[in-house]
Amino acid sequence: MMKKTLLLLIILLLTIATNAQEPAGYYSAANGKKGHALRVALYQIIKNHTSITYNQLWDAFEQTDKKNNGKVWDIYSDIPNGTAPYEFTFGTNKCGNYNSEGDCYNREHSVPQSWFGEQMPMKSDLFHLYPTDGWVNNKRGNLPYGEVGNASWTSQNGSKVGTCTTSGYSNTVFEPIDAYKGDLARSYFYMCTRYMDKDFDQASPSMFTDGNLKPWVLAMLIRWHNDDPVSQKERDRNNAVYAIQHNRNPFIDYPELVGKIFGADSVNAFHYGSNIAENSMPQIAVFPNPAHDFIHIQYEGSNNSNMEFYDVMGKKVLSVTTENTLSEGGLIINVSSLSSGLYILKISDNQNFIISRKIIIQ
Repeated sequence: MMKKTLLLLIILLLTIATNAQEPAGYYSAANGKKGHALRVALYQIIKNHTSITYNQLWDAFEQTDKKNNGKVWDIYSDIPNGTAPYEFTFGTNKCGNYNSEGDCYNREHSVPQSWFGEQMPMKSDLFHLYPTDGWVNNKRGNLPYGEVGNASWTSQNGSKVGTCTTSGYSNTVFEPIDAYKGDLARSYFYMCTRYMDKDFDQASPSMFTDGNLKPWVLAMLIRWHNDDPVSQKERDRNNAVYAIQHNRNPFIDYPELVGKIFGADSVNAFHYGSNIAENSMPQIAVFPNPAHDFIHIQYEGSNNSNMEFYDVMGKKVLSVTTENTLSEGGLIINVSSLSSGLYILKISDNQNFIISRKIIIQ
């Protein structure tokens, strides 16, 4: 058993070293699609991933959910920019038995197993599995995620159990802290895309109807996605999971996909810049990033370049058109009208080049 575990760790480390980033052209088949057709295209891209066993999750978590200090990154006990009430050591604090919060960590299915009949590969898909405190995980059980008014129980990091106040549902739910609501929302968008052909409504109280999110769930998760943009933690985890499973979460790579499949922007097509050969793409430099009031763009583009900013729901919030070829000094754009958050900058010119860049406004 020890030799097998060591071999798995070696394989994981070697794979991460060579395959961590998104390959060029990975989403090319989704380019130009929108709405349901876009969802189907993403399903075709990310399906048939390399499935690990349920027991291999323990070793995989050491690659996907490790804090900078080497401890377990537990979203049910972590306090971002603060001090966690306790931390777990990989392996040493693995559950077994537990009697209270802080005893050990186990394998939390953000989409409970009972909803899909404990079937593989959903049971071990890392994109919805997280190492979490065993006691808090037990308190959550198979409760839906939701928003709580008066909590009947609260964890040490502020996660809650109580009656749902989200419009459309009034039973008991589990509410994670705000810092991880977007993470979990994007896990759910992944699940209902990767497994759009599966039944996730096999046991109550599922948040799904077959492979689709229920209306009240969809509205809430879109809001969570918008309010808690993609973090560096998620980007790093996406790369780490890709190194193991060889598929990615598209909604982490391109947050605007949520709006283009599930939101109001579903009438507009997804433009994927990576499908254009590198040697044919104009060069661009954007700084500072994160930005505050202004960003400076140096761009080797042509006349009549159009620069558009989209929020994470795919709504265009700012547009700038250059009437002449950009000078050597580049272009300064005032972004003080934009709220803090993640945006997608898209640049097109009269040769139909499209380049996307993620911009963080502070």
